[in-house]
Amino acid sequence: MYTNPIIPGFNPDPSIVRVNSDYFLVTSSFEYVPGAPIYHSTDLIQWTLIGHALTRPSQLQIQTPEPGGGVWATTLRYHEGFFYCLAACFQRYRPQEDDRVWPRGFYVKTANIWDSDSWSDPVYFDQVGFDQDLFWDDDGTIYLSSTYRKLDRTPRANLKDFAVHIVPVDLETGASLAEPRLIRESASGVAEGSHLFRRGEYYYLFTAEGGTESGHCEWVSRSKTSPLGPWEVAPTNPLWRNGLSDEVQNTGHADLVEDTEGQWWVVLLGVRPVWRDGVWEESVFGRETFLVPMNWENDWPVINGGEKIPLEYAGPQLYQWQPPVAWRDDFTQPQLQLGWYRKNTPVLRDFSLTAREGCLRLYGGPYNLSVPTCPTLFLRKQTHRVCTWETRVSFESKQKHTEAGTVVWWNYLTYSSMGVQGSDTGGRMVRFQPAQGDAVEIPLQNAQSDVIFVVECGPSYRFGFREAAPDGDQTRLQWVGDVGNDTMTRPPRVGAAFTGMMLGVYAFGECQRCLAPADFHYAMWR
Repeated sequence: MYTNPIIPGFNPDPSIVRVNSDYFLVTSSFEYVPGAPIYHSTDLIQWTLIGHALTRPSQLQIQTPEPGGGVWATTLRYHEGFFYCLAACFQRYRPQEDDRVWPRGFYVKTANIWDSDSWSDPVYFDQVGFDQDLFWDDDGTIYLSSTYRKLDRTPRANLKDFAVHIVPVDLETGASLAEPRLIRESASGVAEGSHLFRRGEYYYLFTAEGGTESGHCEWVSRSKTSPLGPWEVAPTNPLWRNGLSDEVQNTGHADLVEDTEGQWWVVLLGVRPVWRDGVWEESVFGRETFLVPMNWENDWPVINGGEKIPLEYAGPQLYQWQPPVAWRDDFTQPQLQLGWYRKNTPVLRDFSLTAREGCLRLYGGPYNLSVPTCPTLFLRKQTHRVCTWETRVSFESKQKHTEAGTVVWWNYLTYSSMGVQGSDTGGRMVRFQPAQGDAVEIPLQNAQSDVIFVVECGPSYRFGFREAAPDGDQTRLQWVGDVGNDTMTRPPRVGAAFTGMMLGVYAFGECQRCLAPADFHYAMWR
């Protein structure tokens, strides 16, 4: 028995490799940096975040993308001593207007996946598209597959026409060596998430089809000839199908790995909606990483016996384990703990871990949380539905239009914040701004007190605070409001909600730098 998802919280589009007895997995990061989180496991059940492939501005520049922009569907591959992470970064993504700029794909590589600083700067391909994948053929040819809109559109059909194309490339330069060829399109109008493998006498092409929402599914084709085809479509496609009445939905985007005992496994994305009041409520976690076994029958892959993807599975060799809720950062180290994220690429350093011992000091920048650029904002992924977030801040700003506090974050169009507002008269207050509705302002009793912010997560997000005076006395916890999960997960008016809920800390000044620092003493889940 084991429990899905194996990596909870916002972790979509998993891609996996095994090197000896170690498994490494990467997931998509979209508009957040550092990008391309790398996880490690020795048993496919317990996964640890060990670093990121995209950590430097020279590797990744994300400035003002819409929700759902940024780095899509990274792929991880290992070849002759090097790890390769493939990615593409959308700088403009407006599907409501069918307006997007197809990004150039690129890769970074390292011989030491344990060292985030060792990943190279990008090598860009000539080829545009998303969901990049590399395949090394036995004759030395290296193929790049990616998805973009096919050039000859389907006549008299209202389809996206997103199709998988393949091209041989010079890996050193990224240059294409031939004209790209379309190798897979779908009647649904979307074929993406391509992964190429060879086993025995066949090449296999796995594709995610139907879009990443309720129509999501996984298909496979095979060829005896080459990665260029011709391709034979599996008679059992789609390889499984979860529907709108299932506890796991939107499943697809699969990648494969063979364990040390010869058993094959598939990692894929899925979502866990919640049944409330007769309807499915959107999952606050977004798309997460799931695991199911795979077997071969008549040289065709059979994933999970063709059955639906479950939350609980009595799988071979594995065991049940739940990641712990409790976590804490006391900011005592010279570097931030792994798992903190910024929205977009920062243009300057606006924080310190040494200016005040045992504190994360934020120098609030000139952008509030509603601006689609990089605010002074540090976020962590929510991984449990029922949990409590807590942080403590010292903030005594004499600028009126400044604020520092905590936030429940879906994207820059939907968030709920609670912070201490600066004051030019000495009368500070806590301001609670829900994702929907009017702000609530509550005066603080003490001009020098720290403020402890508490957010209870569950069927809704409940916001409260208490004051901590210099002499150690604390006021009673005061609840100021709550926001329903359905409100927090509403779709954006532009872009798409491809990520999951995050909570964090922030500081800002309106169109000006906040001259007083905000010192956060700790952040914790419990």
